[in-house]
Amino acid sequence: MASKSGSGFFELIKTVVYALAIALAIRTVAYEPFNIPSRSMVPTLLVGDFLFVSKLSYGYSKHSIPFSPDILDGRILQTAPERGDVAVFKLPADNATDYIKRVIGMPGDRVQMKESVLYINDKPVPRERIEDFEYIDAAGRLRFLPQYRETLPNGRTYNTLDRNPNQPLDNTGVYTVPKGHYFMMGDNRDNSTDSRVPIRANGVGFVPAENLVGRADVLFFSIDTDFGGAWKLWKLVTNIRFSRLGDLIE
Repeated sequence: MASKSGSGFFELIKTVVYALAIALAIRTVAYEPFNIPSRSMVPTLLVGDFLFVSKLSYGYSKHSIPFSPDILDGRILQTAPERGDVAVFKLPADNATDYIKRVIGMPGDRVQMKESVLYINDKPVPRERIEDFEYIDAAGRLRFLPQYRETLPNGRTYNTLDRNPNQPLDNTGVYTVPKGHYFMMGDNRDNSTDSRVPIRANGVGFVPAENLVGRADVLFFSIDTDFGGAWKLWKLVTNIRFSRLGDLIE
């Protein structure tokens, strides 16, 4: 009996190890789950969104592997991101913190903001004023933010927010994106620390291709986290954003 019991225990251990190895392999080479903790990508992504990030999209670097072990130099099987992709990357300042922004500038591009209008290679990116974005603030009041539909040179479109056209990051100098780097911006233009802020000013700066983790593809879960505290468990179900489940990220 002792022998059978011991054999069963080791079989269980083997099963767990195999399951963990498969999960790690999928997380490393295919898809990794992420959640959204900040409002920098509103209205595209909301706090409480959970999404799958495709690591197949851009190839692999050391940042594709948990804890970023220094075992890969550069990227292998590299595919360049497309302008307009929503991408997860490691913050260049520490090569550890996960950020998520939109790819706006490609290597060699000149990027600038003038009175809230995005310019790429000296040409304004068209944007159309659309309906206000509605949200509930911390005090429970309904608020409205100006919302725009922006269209990049390659035809990619998405919504942005712009509370005030005269914020510091609404008027910038020209950023020339270095070779092998990308210029990233949040869709919530007045509430995003992104490539408009250099590393020396505690910002993002230009993002090296090696720091890309993957492309955000689909929402698999979303919950309004402003439901009065985790202890109010009876509100968990009513605060799930069912309309967002399964949405593709544009």
